[in-house]
Amino acid sequence: MKKAAPRHIGIIPDGNRRWASEHGLRKEDGYAYGLAPGLQLVHHAKKLGIEELTYYGFTVDNCKRPKVQFEAFRAACVEAVHLLTKEGADLLVLGNQTSECFPKELIPYTTRTTVNGGGIKLNFLVNYGWQWDLSHIRQDGRVHSADVSRIDLIIRWGGMRRLSGFLPIQSVYADFYVIDRYWPDYRNSDLRDALAWYARQDVTLGG
Repeated sequence: MKKAAPRHIGIIPDGNRRWASEHGLRKEDGYAYGLAPGLQLVHHAKKLGIEELTYYGFTVDNCKRPKVQFEAFRAACVEAVHLLTKEGADLLVLGNQTSECFPKELIPYTTRTTVNGGGIKLNFLVNYGWQWDLSHIRQDGRVHSADVSRIDLIIRWGGMRRLSGFLPIQSVYADFYVIDRYWPDYRNSDLRDALAWYARQDVTLGG
């Protein structure tokens, strides 16, 4: 039995630094080249009827990187959210906003916000950490990411075969598709190929 099209897709846009190095740029320059692919994927996902997308911006652990790289990817995340506010979407920025690493410019979007008429559900993980997410259970029985639905398919660019702490609760039954090409080289065929692969997987959800 084949699966229906995934309702919710997780996006891990990796390989920006390696892409920059291979193109004769500084590692930190690679993050800005990931902005256009992000918008392109949103547009294509809308055409394909995807209901929800979650992008991995940066993690709590990424804050340990050299300062110049940290400032570059934080600025890229702010710009990405700014660009997404021009799309028709229901937008949520999710991450540890009490940390100095969290961009204060994004605080208005830490509750789900309808932008430009609403539409696709868009989640953007910024200064996200799985331990931070799960720590909220102790307070009221809910994770910080409670407003994010279960993920059907996770697509990771850059060739690495790991989740890197990506939404552990929502990813529990997700299928995982890896693309060796770096994120700045995204093509719409990447998404179509991932959906075609997903359609061939068995439906079990543990059953």
